[in-house]
Amino acid sequence: MAEIASLQHASDKNSTGIITFILFWCALIVVSSAYVTTPLFSVFENTFQVSKTMSAWTSSSFSFFYAVGFLLFGPLADRIGRKPVILFGLASLAIVTPFIGLTHSFGGLVALRGLQGFIASTFAPSALAYAFDVIPSKKLVTTIGFISFGYVTSGIIGQVLADVLYQWGSWELVFYVFGVLYFLTFLAVLLLLPTPNKLNHKEGIKFYVYHSKLIFKQRNFLLIYAITIMLLLTFMGMYTLLGSFLGGEPFHMNEKEILGIRAIGIIGMLISPFVGMVVKKIGVLTTLRTGLILSAIGLFLIGIGDSIVFLILMSIIFVFGISLIFPAIMVLIGELGGERRALANAYYAFILFLGAMLGPIVAIYLLTIGSYFTTFLILSLMLVVGFILSVFIKVKLS
Repeated sequence: MAEIASLQHASDKNSTGIITFILFWCALIVVSSAYVTTPLFSVFENTFQVSKTMSAWTSSSFSFFYAVGFLLFGPLADRIGRKPVILFGLASLAIVTPFIGLTHSFGGLVALRGLQGFIASTFAPSALAYAFDVIPSKKLVTTIGFISFGYVTSGIIGQVLADVLYQWGSWELVFYVFGVLYFLTFLAVLLLLPTPNKLNHKEGIKFYVYHSKLIFKQRNFLLIYAITIMLLLTFMGMYTLLGSFLGGEPFHMNEKEILGIRAIGIIGMLISPFVGMVVKKIGVLTTLRTGLILSAIGLFLIGIGDSIVFLILMSIIFVFGISLIFPAIMVLIGELGGERRALANAYYAFILFLGAMLGPIVAIYLLTIGSYFTTFLILSLMLVVGFILSVFIKVKLS
């Protein structure tokens, strides 16, 4: 009997590890699509003869419809199940994504990116609820940490992989390869993820309207959401500017060197799987505020740096700070949300990617009316405002 129990324990442990890895991989590969066009803006400018501001819409259209999709697919996953929604999304991405590479018009590119973003939003609201359904409570924090790690690292991996594929072949190749990756991921989820034995909810629209009102009446949620919109706005803004910033005076870096700088930012993200332990040590609000201050300092100092080594260090500090903020906010929403946790998380994701939509547009606009220094300064001041807002969040967490 002891041997059977031991084997069962090992089997459960392996199963949890496989589920965690697949959810991490899905988070990484799905959300990477939000960032793949960021290093390709200049390519689209030349290919389609559009302005820098217009080329940014290849990113912003994805982010906008990605954000909108959360409001639909969160409740839908409650009604029909998490795994079916995830599978539908991956299968649809495998079909739609290669068509982006086949488009011959800029309008078609922007429209298909919007459709891709809308479909990609099937994963995030389903994944967290799915993890709660199938992962043992003792392992849940670790699994959520790795899902968060996938989300955060996608911001760098998406850019780096797109840049590499473009340099190997063409911008179209980026979308062909991602289409294949989505198909393989669909198969992995279909075959390896268990279907939870859990009753689906059948609440109607009145339920979600009622609970939405309760969420937005709470000062803590309003403060958290105000901070949230600044996160990907500044992240996408920084990486939108980075290529042209390093390519100009006084750095004159080529595409491969710029790619290397983008990739090094991953170092700052390595904290993500361990933020749960940081939160236990210093508290969720201290973690949030520390992340906001570090990211603001890193972003400001990028704008005044004149040394490559200094810029690399500051970009790592900026990304490190952002990597502390994301899981801290997820913990806050989880603790504050109670029975409205899933809905509160859907609004968080919606607002987060509204910020992602605005990031490239705001950064390019600020650059047209000022300099790189003033643009980085204003983006860093947004994070300072976020820190000030965080001071007014008052919670008692268990």
